[in-house]
Amino acid sequence: MATQASGREPKYQRIANELKAKIRSGEFAPGDRLPGENDLMAKYDVARMTARQALSVLQSEGLAEARKGAGVFVRSFQPLRRRGIQRLAREQWGSGRSVWEADLGGRDLVVDQVEVTEGPASEIASRVLAMGEGENTCIRSRRFVLDGKPVLLATSYLPATLVAGSAITQQDTGPGGTYARLAELGHKPVHFREEIRSRMPFPEESAKLSLPAGTPVMIICRTAFAEDGRPVEVNEMVLDAAAYVLEYDFDA
Repeated sequence: MATQASGREPKYQRIANELKAKIRSGEFAPGDRLPGENDLMAKYDVARMTARQALSVLQSEGLAEARKGAGVFVRSFQPLRRRGIQRLAREQWGSGRSVWEADLGGRDLVVDQVEVTEGPASEIASRVLAMGEGENTCIRSRRFVLDGKPVLLATSYLPATLVAGSAITQQDTGPGGTYARLAELGHKPVHFREEIRSRMPFPEESAKLSLPAGTPVMIICRTAFAEDGRPVEVNEMVLDAAAYVLEYDFDA
């Protein structure tokens, strides 16, 4: 029975909610074709624009994807559960494991398009790292591809004088990654801060992440602090919002 609140919902939203419920129940499985505009028009006695809007809701929420000339299908890729606290624990990177291993659950991860340069930091990173005029940073840019799908763009900024001559300036930072190398340099990260927001992607981000039209991105800016309170890394990440569930598990 429809509630008063649901009765006030636009028709396209009610249709979208019914389709979402069928996806969650498994009636429409990953890869299945969803009813098309003509099907929805006939079933719900609505205009084409209403049917189109209903399908657009599913696409914008990352539950479905349009295939040119074929229709709209339930998205096959299963979201990655990003465990925001466990992944940054020292026992993770301190024992030579990647922070990603806390999230993967046996899934196939590839880091490609790795680029390491030296240059000015972004506006945010420059402010957080308190970079002086003319000071450069080591810039590490990567794309993360999970199960064949690009899911994350990450750009790390570290003071160039801090990491000069270390493996951090190389494409492969070695076991435990950047944080393990910082520890070897005497700048072990002991505290992290993450700021999260969302927006629509820039064109180059859409291209690199192969985003369906209307899919937003999440922006995570993480700062790593050493024991003396000095920020030693700023990592600016762009995540396909439909590819992630952000999980934060902690005691009261």
